[in-house]
Amino acid sequence: MFPIRDHNPSTRTPWVVRGLILLNVLIYVLTAEWGGRMFGLWQWGALYPEAISHGVWLHGLVTHMFLHAGIMHIAGNMLFLWVFGDNLEDQLGHFGFLVFYLLGGLAAAGAQIAGDPFSGVPMVGASGAIAAVMGGYLLLFPKARVDILFIFFIVYKIFTIRAWIVLGFWFAVQLLNSLGGSADGVAYWAHAGGFLAGLALMAPHFLRLGGPLFWRNHGGLPPNPSIDYVATRVPVVRRRR
Repeated sequence: MFPIRDHNPSTRTPWVVRGLILLNVLIYVLTAEWGGRMFGLWQWGALYPEAISHGVWLHGLVTHMFLHAGIMHIAGNMLFLWVFGDNLEDQLGHFGFLVFYLLGGLAAAGAQIAGDPFSGVPMVGASGAIAAVMGGYLLLFPKARVDILFIFFIVYKIFTIRAWIVLGFWFAVQLLNSLGGSADGVAYWAHAGGFLAGLALMAPHFLRLGGPLFWRNHGGLPPNPSIDYVATRVPVVRRRR
């Protein structure tokens, strides 16, 4: 199950979201085995909690956000950024959103380091910063409609549910795995920390909008008219005899 789009239109072009996606994809191609094979860039830019704890390789706090470990890793991250990022850029402006994104990524990295400060395992990926985007989205638009693609082997179906269910469930999974000490190689502390940081970083803007009054005025829905997507069907091709 993963989100593929929301029904929450933007009023401005999300240039920063597009730029971040382009930059992440470019760096992934440069560091991929089938691409530029710049493995040294990946090793140099990764975040090493043990190194940060000793005050060295501090650049990794930022550079790790633009590196990814595989095609599914970057594809999933960029999809989440595309679905939820444009509305926050619409609210915060281009520069404001970029600052929000980077601060969220730094907070996520801090949470991961705090969870295991002397780990020598490198951490890469934009998921911490994107988790902050998801947290900010939840605060502003809890009742926005989000389309979820459910895949079970060869069966698939698209469901439309509220953002608070999608994002709340995602956060609960990250938190449970963090507390359970999951050893599957996923930076769950970064995800949970980034999500909470997104809520906190978005709080001042939420209060400027009126806080709970903003929710009451819009019923928890986005202020822009919702998009209703028309369901598309695969055409049936009849066999000739």
